[in-house]
Amino acid sequence: MNSGLGDSVVLRWSRHPRCVGLARWELRKALAGWGLAPLEEAAVLVLSELLTNAGRHARVSPGREIETWYVRMADTLRIEVHDTSPDWPEVREPDLDAPDGRGLTLVAALADSWGVKDRNGPGKSVWAELSLHR
Repeated sequence: MNSGLGDSVVLRWSRHPRCVGLARWELRKALAGWGLAPLEEAAVLVLSELLTNAGRHARVSPGREIETWYVRMADTLRIEVHDTSPDWPEVREPDLDAPDGRGLTLVAALADSWGVKDRNGPGKSVWAELSLHR
């Protein structure tokens, strides 16, 4: 798919945890096709965190899916995860004894920038950008 800004891949997923692995595989394919394999490790971790958060916390209505966008722009790889929940994610102070709660802290450490925005229709998009010139 061509977004006009660069190459992009848009896919839809259920909330099932196995979809995270499938989405990572699709991102790896896109990165290889775009010649961006050096970004794979960071990009896959960022995607995993964003998509896992959407699946666990978004409370997407039955029948609604989560959408991922992988967009290659001139200097940036942009990863977006769209869901229909109005609840925006919040960075939490990690509890060293807790098994979770570190996802957005990890995203912030790996990405050059990230954020949340309203989307067309219900819900939000959580996005992260990685520089192609790391």
